[in-house]
Amino acid sequence: MEALIPVINKLQDVFNTVGADIIQLPQIVVVGTQSSGKSSVLESLVGRDILPRGTGIVTRRPLILQLVHIDPDDRRKTNEENGIDGEEWGKFLHTKNKIFTDFEEIRKEIEAETERITGNNKGICDEPIHLKIFSPHVVNLSLVDLPGITKVPVGDQPKDIEIQIRELIVKFISNPNSIILAVTAANTDMATSEALKVAREVDPDGRRTLAVVTKLDLMDAGTDAMDVLMGRVIPVKLGIIGVVNRSQLDINQKKSVADSIRDEHAFLQKKYPSLANRNGTKYLARTLNRLLMHHIRDCLPELKTRINVLAAQYQSLLNSYGEPVEDKSATLLQLITKFAAEYCNTIEGTAKYIETAELCGGARICYIFHETFGRTLESVDPLGGLTNIDVLTAIRNATGPRPALFVPEISFELLVKRQIKRLEEPSLRCVELVHEEMQRIIQHSSNYSTQELLRFPKLHDAIVEVVTSLLRRRLPVTNDMVHNLVAIELAYINTKHPDFVDAIGLMNNNLDDQRRNRMRDLPPSVPRDKAAASGSQSAPVGEQLDGGMGNWRGMIRKGEEGSSGDKVVPQPPPPASPQRGHAVNLLDVPVPVSRKLSAREQRDCEVIERLIKSYFLIVRKNIQDSVPKAVMHFLVNHVKDSLQSELVGQLYKTVLLNELLTESEDMAQKRHEAADMLKALQKASHVITEIRETHLW
Repeated sequence: MEALIPVINKLQDVFNTVGADIIQLPQIVVVGTQSSGKSSVLESLVGRDILPRGTGIVTRRPLILQLVHIDPDDRRKTNEENGIDGEEWGKFLHTKNKIFTDFEEIRKEIEAETERITGNNKGICDEPIHLKIFSPHVVNLSLVDLPGITKVPVGDQPKDIEIQIRELIVKFISNPNSIILAVTAANTDMATSEALKVAREVDPDGRRTLAVVTKLDLMDAGTDAMDVLMGRVIPVKLGIIGVVNRSQLDINQKKSVADSIRDEHAFLQKKYPSLANRNGTKYLARTLNRLLMHHIRDCLPELKTRINVLAAQYQSLLNSYGEPVEDKSATLLQLITKFAAEYCNTIEGTAKYIETAELCGGARICYIFHETFGRTLESVDPLGGLTNIDVLTAIRNATGPRPALFVPEISFELLVKRQIKRLEEPSLRCVELVHEEMQRIIQHSSNYSTQELLRFPKLHDAIVEVVTSLLRRRLPVTNDMVHNLVAIELAYINTKHPDFVDAIGLMNNNLDDQRRNRMRDLPPSVPRDKAAASGSQSAPVGEQLDGGMGNWRGMIRKGEEGSSGDKVVPQPPPPASPQRGHAVNLLDVPVPVSRKLSAREQRDCEVIERLIKSYFLIVRKNIQDSVPKAVMHFLVNHVKDSLQSELVGQLYKTVLLNELLTESEDMAQKRHEAADMLKALQKASHVITEIRETHLW
């Protein structure tokens, strides 16, 4: 199981090559306040002075530190291959293959790389520095050193430096595969430890938190850390380990880490003899190594699943980017054909990618025909905008200068044409809505069905232009046909239409019933023959319509005026007497006042209105059926049938090949990055598989 940590280091190297942080690898994250001894703890684990020193905030970028234990044989082999003279060395990711054998140079390189990104104003940055240390004196570990928690900005630090540092710490310790190393100085109150506080925010159960108490030798005289180390003050599930750091004087005097560890052991034996074997730097290193190995073992199954899922995603992404074009002619024809097929399939409802959020394509066109257009026509009132005055005026205008004995047929035609004309606007609007949906299908096909088009923006724009132009040309043709459908209905009012004849027959029966009811209600003193004659003159419609044959001119007018139940219509008042010396204009129309309709006028209006409504419903039914058919034939089906040939005819040309198949500027870069990431993921999956096969898992 010891080999598990090198596996994680190898995985880290794999993902470092592509500069990606998409996989959260198991690692130990060191958290603590400024001057809590974090740097001393890390240097004790390394056994070397490698970290920048100074006052205030020194660590301003995350440092991902990988400790790699090497055997003597491996060391000699590496030394021979790289010309290294020494048993320990370090490598930075940003310096590629450069090897550092002088650890003072490593410290200076950390300082230089920090200032290169963050500047020298004590600001922080979340971009990590990757350092790998090879030594026979270290145990295999993967550590992350973070900036120390601070409260008050110093110098020219940002005012929100505390928030920035806390967010950076939370970003790393939120990784569920990480172990939190919470560092707290022994000469501070453990109950107020900022490191433990921030650790509990992301690890409330403490399952992956280990506490380290530093500066055991600096506690006040007469006090000790026995209760703290025993977990009586703040219990920590993974344990609490105490260490003794080098003082600033020791650092200034160049006291080695090895000497410091010997002095630490002596101090623990003297001050905490019963706990000496469970504290100290060496015990901390072994504990961290053991915890990390077990943690890696627990994380590997989920890690492998995550890697496999990402590999599949990047494979799909790489496929969408496509391979570099070799045969441009064949590629162009293939893309044109595929787009045309997907466009037609979207209309037919057989597209590969079906929209679930809203109606689109053929389904939306069907909705426009039968819901939007159908309901709009049904909402048109057959008698809308038509008043009794309009009807009476039409009747009088149709009779000319002579008083009429019959209701003129021309008045019915004038009025019903006026109502039929109202069906043209919603019909043209139906064409417009279908045209808009056909335009939307272009974008839908480009986005969801032919991802390859995104590689070639000029080809995409050219296809959009060709289809848009085709739709634009078909729009006036379709509008003309729909306009003609309404014009056809206006051209000939077919009063012999079977449905219209049936409606007239039904109306005649109703009028006959009304006449018989009036005769039955007459008093006995009125002779029946006179009443019948009167009824035949006042309600001649049934006789003149002659059994539903459409001859309804025989509507004889009577001179009698209306009764008390008659309708009221405006009537002009008598003209005022002309004043002396003023000319009289006989064509002046005075302001109308209300008057009652006569019985004959009321009956005439009712007859005309019933006839208009009956015929209008027939025409509306015809329009509701014929307009969708016309739109499908002249617009939808025509575009479907001619789209392929239109695209090929305008785009499949030798002179346009290079221009149309020019990839976007960033497509090649995206393809390269996706290929590298896929290669890294496949390599990582192979590494984990090898571990499983060798029974290390």
